[in-house]
Amino acid sequence: MALDILAMAPLYQAPAINRIGPKTDPSKRPADPLKPLVLSRTKLTTIEAKRIMSILDEAICKVELVTLLSYVASNREDMEGMLGEDVMRAVREHEDLCQVFLENIRCLKEKERQFLEQKEAEEKGWLRDRLLSIELQKSSLSPPTQQIKDSTKNVLRLLLSNPQATRLLQMQTQGRSAEAQNFIDSLIEFRGFLFEKLLTSPMEARDKAQFLQDISRQNSNNQQIIDTLEKELAERMKNRNAEVEKENFVIQELKNHLHQVLKFSENSLLRTKQEAEKQQKADFRASQARVAKIQQEILQLQSQFYNLVMENWEAEQALRKKKYKVETEIENWIQKYDTEMGEKQEELEDLDAVHREEKISLEELRRRHKVLVGEFAQIREEREINSKKRMEAEQEMVRMVRAATLIQALWKGYLVRSLLRSRKKRGKGKAKHKEKGKQKGKEKGKGKK
Repeated sequence: MALDILAMAPLYQAPAINRIGPKTDPSKRPADPLKPLVLSRTKLTTIEAKRIMSILDEAICKVELVTLLSYVASNREDMEGMLGEDVMRAVREHEDLCQVFLENIRCLKEKERQFLEQKEAEEKGWLRDRLLSIELQKSSLSPPTQQIKDSTKNVLRLLLSNPQATRLLQMQTQGRSAEAQNFIDSLIEFRGFLFEKLLTSPMEARDKAQFLQDISRQNSNNQQIIDTLEKELAERMKNRNAEVEKENFVIQELKNHLHQVLKFSENSLLRTKQEAEKQQKADFRASQARVAKIQQEILQLQSQFYNLVMENWEAEQALRKKKYKVETEIENWIQKYDTEMGEKQEELEDLDAVHREEKISLEELRRRHKVLVGEFAQIREEREINSKKRMEAEQEMVRMVRAATLIQALWKGYLVRSLLRSRKKRGKGKAKHKEKGKQKGKEKGKGKK
């Protein structure tokens, strides 16, 4: 069917079939929510499906070749060496048939246009004859159409019998028109859809249909929610517009009030300006009087200034004489200073030589001092170590003395307590004997009575 359509059209110009792939790319799988839409297979398993795809691929390949025939016809010299004489001869015959066919179609369209223009002005009998002739010419287009179909099939047969020429022709994609490219892209897209359809099993088709129904149901629910929200939004917009109208009314009142305030301020400003002009005139008259007084004072000050200038000129002359005298003395002092500085410089050079010698001696002393400092540090460390040991021994001795003293005190306390306990026991025995003697005496006295 595709070849029949192309045989009826002018010589067209499409990508190589080997770049055509399935519409569904298995390496780029959709997310989990779209799992029912993912194909479980990536290759065709049935012979019928493979035959269908091979027939479609062959048709697309032939369409690519047919759409480049116009480019071959317009570049005969370049393409003759690539395709061969037989192919070029068939292409030329095909081009001649297409030109004749297009010329017939152009004449037929011109006659139809003239017929439509003269349809209302001419007689009906003549129009019927004219219409009949047009129909006869249309029916006469069938043989040229069949010839173009046969010519197209012949060219394709010659090209397909020469694979090298076919590959070279398929590489000339720049000679294909935009319409032909769009047609081939549509065929490739159709191939992808058909490939996806053949890969889909009945179970997957049912799952896909169920999934689409669920999506549609969810979409309707979402649409209801959207309608509800839109109604709520419209209500809120209405309320907001009412509030805006209220605010606009308040703003208008404020503007009117502001206009009144501005009018009042303009009147106040005009009164203030008039008062300021009056005050300015009064100040101008007062300033003229002050200017006259100041000018008189300026004249007095100028005379005083002249007198002061004369006095200062005399003082300046005296100061100039004094300055000359001071400058002379300064020059004398400078000469004296230069002489003394020369002497001091010589003395300084002598002192510098002495300083260098003493510096050398100082370096030697510093070197010795470093050695002595190291020895002193070592001696001091030894003394510190001995001092620490001596202090530790003294502390140990103090602890031992304190411990001995504490032991002696505890022992003496123990002895004193033992002695006191023994004395208490003896005292208690004597007291008991005395009480017994007293009781016996009392009993004897009672017996005498």
